[in-house]
Amino acid sequence: MKEIFLEEVDSTNLYGKSNLDSLDDRTVIHALSQTSGRGRFTRAWKNLGAGNLFLSFVLKPSNDFRSVYSNLTQYLSVVLCNILESYGITPQIKWPNDVLVNNKKIAGILSETVMQGQLFRGLVLGIGVNLNATFDLLGEIDKPATALNLEIGRNVDVFEFKNYLVSEFFAEYDKFLETGFEYIKSKYISRADFLDKEICVQIFDKKSKGIARSITDNGELVLDSKGKNVVLTIGDIL
Repeated sequence: MKEIFLEEVDSTNLYGKSNLDSLDDRTVIHALSQTSGRGRFTRAWKNLGAGNLFLSFVLKPSNDFRSVYSNLTQYLSVVLCNILESYGITPQIKWPNDVLVNNKKIAGILSETVMQGQLFRGLVLGIGVNLNATFDLLGEIDKPATALNLEIGRNVDVFEFKNYLVSEFFAEYDKFLETGFEYIKSKYISRADFLDKEICVQIFDKKSKGIARSITDNGELVLDSKGKNVVLTIGDIL
């Protein structure tokens, strides 16, 4: 594993993609400040400044794309939940990979795959975690958000948290790639408080409403919509 530390960057994911060919497999990119962070569906990630985590993993596990790579965001969400629980708080996962605390978003995860024709060049798995923020800063975000320091009543050491996250991510990374989503399914479901509730899922420009019935062995959401089960591979719970 190699680490790259940056004082400031537009986005750790963009840096990873722009330099993908020269970066080794399992390179970790960590920035103190990120000016143009992005979430899923090109949404902006609010820059809360130094004291928060902006990190990306550059991963090149093979020369061909495998379906399990699509579940790496869910694997990372479970890893993060394990860490947050060690701080004495109770996180939840909103399908597919948002991590919440008391129904407020504390982290966002984004995976971007780089292909060259049929050749899989690698992927960049990014994560932003609100570690140290004020209520005023969080009030500028358009959705309910929180930060770890506000939940535990003390500031969090960014480098200590980063080291913890990187260590835990790689501890079972190889096993996860070998086994797939089923390896983390029970841990994922135990934090999925949206199950058995009526939800609305945004899928690009369409919306689907129904009861969230289950999560498949591939990490998909099974939605009971008007008595018919619909299997969703992508979407955003509103």
